[in-house]
Amino acid sequence: MATHLDLEEQEQIDAIKHFWKQWGNLITWVLIVIFGAFAAYNGWQYWERSQASKAALMHDELTRSISSGDVAHIERALADMKDKFSGTAYASLGGLEAAKALSEKGKLPEAKAALAWVAEKGSDAGLKAIAQLRLASLLTGEKAYDEALKHLAGSFPSEFVPLAADRRGDIYLLQGKRAEAASEFGKAYQGLDAASGEYRRLVGIKLNSLGIDPEAGKGGAA
Repeated sequence: MATHLDLEEQEQIDAIKHFWKQWGNLITWVLIVIFGAFAAYNGWQYWERSQASKAALMHDELTRSISSGDVAHIERALADMKDKFSGTAYASLGGLEAAKALSEKGKLPEAKAALAWVAEKGSDAGLKAIAQLRLASLLTGEKAYDEALKHLAGSFPSEFVPLAADRRGDIYLLQGKRAEAASEFGKAYQGLDAASGEYRRLVGIKLNSLGIDPEAGKGGAA
C-alpha cells in the first residue's frame, strides 16, 4: 500500500515537473507583467494624488494673491502652476481666476493670455469652454469681432452650446448683421431650458427687439 502511494506521489511530482518545464517561463513572465502593471498602477495613482495635493496648495497661494490684489504675485503663481501642474484641473481653474483678476486690474493682454492657455491646454472640457467664452467677451469689448468669432466657432460641450450661440448673436448685432444675430439668438433660446430662468428670458428679449417671437424659433430678421 505504501509503495502504491509512493508511486502516485512520484507520478504527481513528475507531472508537475513536466508541466513547469513546459510552461514555467511563460507563467513567470505573465506574473511579472501582472504584478508590474499592478505596481505601475499604484505608482500612478500615488503620483496623481501627490500632484493634485501640491496643485491645491499652489492654487491656495494664487487665491491669496488674488485677494491681496498683488498682480506680480498673481502672474508668478499662475506661471508656476502652468509650469509644474499644467495637467491638473487646479491649473485651469487658477487660469480662469487669474484672468478675471488681471482683467479687473486693467491687464488685458495678460488676462487674454491666461484664458488662451486654459482654452488650449486645459484638462477639463467645461473649464476650456468657459475660457473660450470669456476670451471671446474680452475680444468683443476690444471690437476684435472676427477674432472673437473664431473662439466661438469650435465645438463646445452640449451645456455650453447655447451660451456660445448667444455670444455670437451679440457680436453679429454689434456688426449690424441682424439676420445672423437673430439666427444665433434663436439657437440660444431653443437650447436653453426653463431652468435657465432669467438668462433665457434675456435672450428672448433680444429676439423681441429684432421683431421675432422667441417661441416661434425662427432666425430671420424683422
